[in-house]
Amino acid sequence: MKQRVITAVVALALFIPILIFGGWAIELTAALLAAVGVYELFRMKGLEIKSLEGVVSIIGTVALVLPIAKYTGSFIDGLEIFYLMVMVLLSIAVFSKNTYTLEQAGFPVLVALYVGMGFKYFLVARGDTNSLVVLMFGLLVVWSTDIGAYLVGRQFGKNKLAPAISPNKTLEGSAGGILSAVVVATIYLLFFNVKEIFGYNFFMMIMFTIVLSMVGQLGDLVESAYKRHYGVKDSGKILPGHGGILDRFDSMLFVFPVMAILGII
Repeated sequence: MKQRVITAVVALALFIPILIFGGWAIELTAALLAAVGVYELFRMKGLEIKSLEGVVSIIGTVALVLPIAKYTGSFIDGLEIFYLMVMVLLSIAVFSKNTYTLEQAGFPVLVALYVGMGFKYFLVARGDTNSLVVLMFGLLVVWSTDIGAYLVGRQFGKNKLAPAISPNKTLEGSAGGILSAVVVATIYLLFFNVKEIFGYNFFMMIMFTIVLSMVGQLGDLVESAYKRHYGVKDSGKILPGHGGILDRFDSMLFVFPVMAILGII
């Protein structure tokens, strides 16, 4: 626990100033975190990140994350680069005389989409001045859900949520996470002109908080399912006491794209 707290404090001390500064700093950070996320998934599956498909997957991921068109004058955008990488992967079948299959190509493509789109919308959420408020809303929903679920689940948890995937998670903890997110979001939103910043009234934002809390928990379970499938406890070891980047960002990879779908960002 002591190691977890120390790591969390140091990470936040580095992370929060980057969120506030925005611009190139958060773009670089998002791209690096996404690249590490791809590495962790390849490592889970036992694939070499220095392989052609590993390099192509990282390029495709970073292309999805970064606002490429902003720097190329709309000459080419990230989605086009991503699809070029998909074409490269599909072309391996030709040069390998059909020893490289569509199923094998599917893994690096799905990894790039999963990690790339998640961090893309994390970056989009920090787009302009008011977006720091929006970004922090998403982060607070995720963090308060995690903390609430842990505390309530440890104290009152009896009924398993998904025992085959994550035996320690309970229905009581899940409900506690949602309640915690609602309380924190309510307090946070009271400080802002909700309609002007988010485009929705206060009641709708609380309803969205419930949805996002549930989506975040689903994102957590998805990553837990892959870890269990590949027989690993943590996605990585980069964060002592916490595991890997995906262990910390798994919920956010689902929450921020859904925020975009809901029109919050």
